[in-house]
Amino acid sequence: MKLSLILATAALVGTSAFAMQVQAQDAPVNLTWQMWGDQSDQALWQSLADLVTQEYPNIKVTPQISGWTDYWTRLPVLASSGEIGDIVAMQSMRMPSFYSILEPLDAHFATDSFDIKAFEPSIVSGLSHDGAVYGLPYDVGPWLVFYNRDMFKAAGLAEPAMDWTFDDFKAAADKLTSGDKFGYATQAFDYIAGPVAMGAEYFNDSNQFDLTNAGYTAAVGKYVDLTAVDKASPVFASGASAVQASGRFASGNAAMYIDGPWSMISAAKGASFEMGIAPLPRGDGPSRFITAGSGFGIAAAGQHKEEAYKALQVLTGPKAAEILASAGRALPGRLAEQHFWYDVAAKDVKGTRETLEYSFAHATPFRLNDTWNEFENLITQYMPLALNGDNTTDGVLADIQSQLP
Repeated sequence: MKLSLILATAALVGTSAFAMQVQAQDAPVNLTWQMWGDQSDQALWQSLADLVTQEYPNIKVTPQISGWTDYWTRLPVLASSGEIGDIVAMQSMRMPSFYSILEPLDAHFATDSFDIKAFEPSIVSGLSHDGAVYGLPYDVGPWLVFYNRDMFKAAGLAEPAMDWTFDDFKAAADKLTSGDKFGYATQAFDYIAGPVAMGAEYFNDSNQFDLTNAGYTAAVGKYVDLTAVDKASPVFASGASAVQASGRFASGNAAMYIDGPWSMISAAKGASFEMGIAPLPRGDGPSRFITAGSGFGIAAAGQHKEEAYKALQVLTGPKAAEILASAGRALPGRLAEQHFWYDVAAKDVKGTRETLEYSFAHATPFRLNDTWNEFENLITQYMPLALNGDNTTDGVLADIQSQLP
């Protein structure tokens, strides 16, 4: 064969191969995205999915929305059956239990010099495990005290200071309790976030549970006594969710309850009174808060990981963060876009920016381990026994400790 013919043939083959490669790269890819929410969230999540297609016309993302409880019940089943979505929503507090179903992202970051510093450091840590990042955040926030400004004013109480103490919190709850009105509506997570804000620890130096240490027991006991002794809060039902406390607050039957920025806008809109927010009360030492949040990861068993990574960057990118923040759905984990939440969604809630900035400045990493979710479930199940007087704080914490590794 003549050299010219050989070269021409090679060129043709090379062109064909290149064309096939381009065609393969541009072939339509349909990604499924598992997320929690309700019907009112559907349009919002779809608008983020549409951003992906605008950026990458060959990639279509389909949100699969489940209710909060159903989501966590179904997730391990979908993972074990191989039916899990390409993109998976993950809450930071559940990362120790579910990181194994996700793809570590660090190798992807290395290919495009991804700037992880664009995100609030505490939530990046929360979506990591053993030093590897498994999710990119869309929201972040510390736990806060939501309070009824009208009830504080009517009682002649000064509104909470940034560094208010548990004694201040207790005094307000006691004064605001009268008849069928409570100063405070307790819920299970208060016995985790509240003691930490007071300087207590429920882990030992080996990151194993130590629920019976003197500091944690004393701090939990103070929160318990607000209900069991002072009657400043009703008892929450064993296994109940935060809906119980938020409902009492929204109806005006409780002057304070503890929640996070993720619920702040809806709480303010649902209230017939003016709402304010404050940091959690501190103990004798300086203020200290834990933050949490949620993000999205790539399924380890997914078949389209490169496309999923492209979609992930859009879903947690600047425009997506602006949309979620402006709608009041999330205080963005992306730092540069947090102003949209402050300036648009949260502008009518007193003290928002000051309280959040103060809380982030005094934030501590949220310590977790592989059985943390079991611990949270046991707190929800057993703490009402201390609140209604069927057991002591020491007894409840000892019972829970005996059931943990």
